[in-house]
Amino acid sequence: MHAQQPILAHIPALRRYARALTGEAWTADDLVQDTLERACSRWRLWLAGSDLRAWLFTLMHNLFISQVRQGQRRAALVQAVDLDDVAHELQAAGAAPGNSIDLQRCLLRLPQDQRAVLLLVAMEEMSYAEVARIVGVPLGTVMSRLSRARERMRELLEAPASTLADPAPQHSAPVLRRLK
Repeated sequence: MHAQQPILAHIPALRRYARALTGEAWTADDLVQDTLERACSRWRLWLAGSDLRAWLFTLMHNLFISQVRQGQRRAALVQAVDLDDVAHELQAAGAAPGNSIDLQRCLLRLPQDQRAVLLLVAMEEMSYAEVARIVGVPLGTVMSRLSRARERMRELLEAPASTLADPAPQHSAPVLRRLK
């Protein structure tokens, strides 16, 4: 089998995870492309017989963390928009005012470390041990973050958008800007 074939099989899962992490299709596609470029340039670092999927997700996770940190440094140069100021524009399609905010907005309100763990366990169906290896934390930390993420998601999904308690996301999501 050609060396690149195993990587191709994981692209749909990488795209799904990237989209859920970033909340934007273009940003997610860039993250996947960066991950694949890094995987190809560092192919010799992957140990044959080890879990390729976990290695690819680790690469993506580390790239995402780096991008978030770079974004935090750039945030001082960009005027941020308070998410609640534009909540009416982000309402799920067909949702009536006063309904609970949609799942994507809830995910983006989670702290990045909780969101990553929740997505890997729930969406990618990875074991806690795999997630711990990918994000580089102990197994107990994965379980704790997952528990907090699930609880926070329940709170966010049950709260109407107009009465949401916390005014801004608790992570460094992409800055919302109005394009003219």
